[in-house]
Amino acid sequence: MITTTTHLNFRGEARAALELYGSVVGGRVSVVTYDDAHAVQDPADAGRVLWGEVVGDGGFHVMAYDVPARTPFERGVNSTFVSVRSTSPEEVSACWAGLAEGGRVVQDLAPSGWSPLYGMLEDRFGIVWVLDVVPTADPTAGSGAGAVAAP
Repeated sequence: MITTTTHLNFRGEARAALELYGSVVGGRVSVVTYDDAHAVQDPADAGRVLWGEVVGDGGFHVMAYDVPARTPFERGVNSTFVSVRSTSPEEVSACWAGLAEGGRVVQDLAPSGWSPLYGMLEDRFGIVWVLDVVPTADPTAGSGAGAVAAP
């Protein structure tokens, strides 16, 4: 089953935004930092959010991350992606193939530190999509990977 979620983009404010949204909707906040995922390319990114989400019991779901320091960022410009998720690699791959046609690949669809398959592309209409396979285990479970519970 494919689901879509709004994915919000920040520079150093993703955790605060997720915590606010979680407190507003009564949702569970989960955060993985660049450091948690061993994906730090610039020391400024270490404590910033690489992957985060708020999930509320009533159906609210939003994802967010902090755009890495190496990537140009202007607050409010390109501030959202559409996130496509599934437990099926075949479904994600099929969506990828269709959306990539005539578009531009930003990051190849491949295994990542937080997902069996993850990729990013801009479709031929200029919409940025992030596609991934939902991991079988919570990426914030276990080694204290930076999960934050909402109050």
